[in-house]
Amino acid sequence: MEIWELLKEFFDAEIKKLKLKSYYFPLFITENVVQKKKDHFEGFAPEVAWVTKTGNSELEAPIAIRPTSETVMYPYFAKWIRSHRNLPLRCNQWCSVVRWECSNPIPLIRSREFLWQEGHTVFATKEESDEEVLHILELYRRIYEEFLAVPVSKGRKSEVEKFAGGLYTTSVEAFIPNTGRGIQAATSNCLGQNFAKMFEIFFEDENDPAQKKKEKNKRSLVWQNSWAYTTRSIGVMVMTHGDDKGLVLPPRVAPIQVMVIPDPLEDADMTAIKEVCETIVYTLSQAGIRADLDARENYTPEWKHSHWEMKGVPLRIEIDVKDLANKQVRVVRRDNGAKVDIPSTDLVEHVQVLLDRIQDSLFETAKQKRDACIEVVYTWDEFTAAVNDKKLILAPWCDEEEVEKDVRARTEGDLGSAKTLCAPFDQPDLVEGTVCFASGKPAKTWSFWGRSY
Repeated sequence: MEIWELLKEFFDAEIKKLKLKSYYFPLFITENVVQKKKDHFEGFAPEVAWVTKTGNSELEAPIAIRPTSETVMYPYFAKWIRSHRNLPLRCNQWCSVVRWECSNPIPLIRSREFLWQEGHTVFATKEESDEEVLHILELYRRIYEEFLAVPVSKGRKSEVEKFAGGLYTTSVEAFIPNTGRGIQAATSNCLGQNFAKMFEIFFEDENDPAQKKKEKNKRSLVWQNSWAYTTRSIGVMVMTHGDDKGLVLPPRVAPIQVMVIPDPLEDADMTAIKEVCETIVYTLSQAGIRADLDARENYTPEWKHSHWEMKGVPLRIEIDVKDLANKQVRVVRRDNGAKVDIPSTDLVEHVQVLLDRIQDSLFETAKQKRDACIEVVYTWDEFTAAVNDKKLILAPWCDEEEVEKDVRARTEGDLGSAKTLCAPFDQPDLVEGTVCFASGKPAKTWSFWGRSY
């Protein structure tokens, strides 16, 4: 939760710059609303949890627990929006949602309840909608790469993989080399006007010629976006950086960045050592560094070292009587175990430099591992071999739904099937005459493929 709060602090400040307002909408969705908007709900139907009883009494009609909030929010949007003066409308809520994963739920990755933010915005034009989609996607990239030190690829989802009922979906996609699986890290969706039709969200458009002539019943449909990221982001970070000793936390999201541990030797003056430790924690804290002291006397220093390594604290400061005499401290990095002795007088500056280096090193190491897993393929045989080798596959594709469905069917196995992750915005050159790896038809785009969570 402390990591989630740090991410929330950054993201909330950024979207407030875009004039997003904070809202909270109901958790429960009545069955009549679900049936009315079943075209949208069909995409979530297998995951929707229903409340059917209160105490020992059966409800007259079941009530859905929100898997997402469009069907709760948009009837209100239809009431609030009347003219161009009501636009743009920008809402965001931080809440939990329930999606009933029936098989193999994984904590923080595919869980039945998770925390997220969901932004819902309404515009008069598609141009405004398109611009915001990319702006938000860039914020999601920053969360992963600048805070969680996880490399991601920005791109567009296929028609099969896009948000149910939307016009198009963009995403940031991560890849876990240890498991050979991609993972959808966050999405930013342009919903187009489909939901506006569904929920009858119109506005009087001052730029519509019909409006200027005061024609009756001439109203325009709005354009809508929705976008979200979840506590899955923390799970992606854990899998990207963790090792056999436990967590490895990037400094920017570590609740404790520095743990100070006194290391008493026999007959040492513990009072003096503890006072120095407390001074160090105070000095670092005053400089904006999240530091703490482990002064517990019922555990050995070695046990404490192991404990805080398991917790992923980026830096450990050890102080014994020799360090006290030499006016220095020993600093140990969690990411690579490197140890260095630092003068006590220059501690804040050195610690800040080390934290920055750890942050950069974690990202660069993760990027190198991810990039080493990328395999470019051109044929079906190359593709199946790369799938079996747990690679992140970049392949030329004809961008046809039936071909994608066929690929998923042909690669189905105990570990799941391969599917498109996204068509990256950063496209390699597509040489004329290049054909789709799966169908042999002319390729239209390069796309990432692989097994995924």
